[in-house]
Amino acid sequence: VCVCACVRISFAFSGVFNQVLGDEGFCSAPSILDQTDSSSKPLYWKVTSPTLSPSHLQDLPGFTRSVYRRDHALITPESHVFSPLPDWTNTLGAYLITPAIGSHFVMYLAKMQENSRSGLPPNDVERLIFVTQGAVTLTNSSGISNKLVVDSYAYLPPNFDHSLKCDGSATLVVFERRYAFLDNHITEHIVGSTDKQPLLETPGEVFELRKLLPASMPYDFNIHVMDFQPGEFLNVKEVHYNQHGLLLLEGQGIYRLGDSWYPVQAGDVIWMAPFVPQWYAALGKTRSRYLLYKDVNRNPL
Repeated sequence: VCVCACVRISFAFSGVFNQVLGDEGFCSAPSILDQTDSSSKPLYWKVTSPTLSPSHLQDLPGFTRSVYRRDHALITPESHVFSPLPDWTNTLGAYLITPAIGSHFVMYLAKMQENSRSGLPPNDVERLIFVTQGAVTLTNSSGISNKLVVDSYAYLPPNFDHSLKCDGSATLVVFERRYAFLDNHITEHIVGSTDKQPLLETPGEVFELRKLLPASMPYDFNIHVMDFQPGEFLNVKEVHYNQHGLLLLEGQGIYRLGDSWYPVQAGDVIWMAPFVPQWYAALGKTRSRYLLYKDVNRNPL
């Protein structure tokens, strides 16, 4: 009887063991990516519906992946703090990057609710908005309106009279900075979408690059959209004078900042100070895409 019982236990354990190991005999844990059918979700859905990783830490009191250092910061969704945005109606905002962190620009999320309306930035401050969820209507002082949906954006020059209105709900990524004026140079109001921007050459690199603003001298910053297929990575280990503000729109990977290596995923925000060593590799089973602020066309003095 004992022998028979042992045989039954052995077969039962073998079945469980094989299930854990899989067909090829390697240990594997269920993947978040395997459990999620992203094909049925709207674009950038994880930015507004993030999943903490690892999942078993979601309900752990005090847990956050956010990190703040002298020359960089990782700001993850579980640590966002929303409050009413000044001069906006029915809109909650989370300031993610501000001069208090060491930047010379501001980056924040704006969650517009039903019948909400934007305010204007301060004098001489330029603004770029990028829609990650829902839709808004942009109207200028001439009465010209544009509907902005997910993956579309608008650049508003300094002192440009405009209003954003939302009848339902929408989430915007907003970049603002005090414009560095140059003689005889003027920026223009721009409305566009990522898919309408051409792919640019990236010598020595494999990622795909689009720029949302013209590369001409009037513009003192640009917003890059960078795509990495799984396994692709930056060839250059960058150290430069430019500042960055980054929002990971899709995918997951590893970001090196200084001497630290951070697992990152869609919804994460990164600030990079001048001259911090930086590098990215895309991991997982889907494309990585991130939105990147970069100051350009001005003498660092």
